[in-house]
Amino acid sequence: MTTRRERSESVVVEGRVVADFGREFLVEFADRRQVVCTRKGKRQDATCGDFVEVRLTGSAQGSIERVGTRRNLLYRSDQWREKMLAANVDQVVILLAPKPLFSEAFLNLSLVACEAARIPAIIALNKSDLPEHAQSVKTLAPYEKIGYSVISMSAKFDNMKPLTPHLEHKVTLLVGQSGMGKSRTVNALVLSDVARVGDLTASLESGAHTTTFSRFYRLDKDTAIIDTPGFQSFGLFHLTEDQIGEAMREFRPFLGHCKFNDCAHLGEPGCAVVAASQKGEISAARMSFYQVLIEQHRDLHEQHPEWSR
Repeated sequence: MTTRRERSESVVVEGRVVADFGREFLVEFADRRQVVCTRKGKRQDATCGDFVEVRLTGSAQGSIERVGTRRNLLYRSDQWREKMLAANVDQVVILLAPKPLFSEAFLNLSLVACEAARIPAIIALNKSDLPEHAQSVKTLAPYEKIGYSVISMSAKFDNMKPLTPHLEHKVTLLVGQSGMGKSRTVNALVLSDVARVGDLTASLESGAHTTTFSRFYRLDKDTAIIDTPGFQSFGLFHLTEDQIGEAMREFRPFLGHCKFNDCAHLGEPGCAVVAASQKGEISAARMSFYQVLIEQHRDLHEQHPEWSR
């Protein structure tokens, strides 16, 4: 509870955003008190994981006065808008499943977004109890080859042991398409906190809060996860072509060695990246993904030059 003195002086307190409801935010202070906050003015530039300064305006209410400097930010964008997912995280876990079959395009887009934001990514393949799981493991082998950790787990049977060691002493952002079992995974990790935030959303009279926005859950003093809503696409409209190429980690040894400085790796003469793909040093599937992405990226920016950076 906010004290009478705090209310009378309208004290500014430092905290961290632990739930992002779009126009409202849940902020937690060092003593674990939590208050529902709005952002001053029309700015909606806070997100889950942000460190903020809050001016208390009531017993459990406040106004975010300032958003602290971020060490990273993961967000997705299309030609219409950007959606911040979380800030100040140590890693991202991309949750997949063999049924419904995960989208490899979604996986690749997610990996590019993580690499561009300089956030390490782990691939977690859920539903290891299903017979289709073995084939999905084979599908993910090329990602292990280029350095990504691939973990098999089953949230349904509480088999979280393969995942939990990777979470220790880190703030981890969970992303995934709808149907991958992310809600069950979160429940298996932090059932009590899920219930607590559910109570909060009920008090705010908006059931949409529980599925639409990001939420921060503590597993212990030094470990936390941030759950994001399931979504089907991961737009990268905010990235440049050079940033996309740099985010393909297996491209990096060959970047800067093309005949032309402005090579887009779409088949230009003397392209070192295409040559590496032809030699099998870059998988044909990843090369094809990149080239299709660049073509789509160009089409979108040509259609909407007013939004291009």
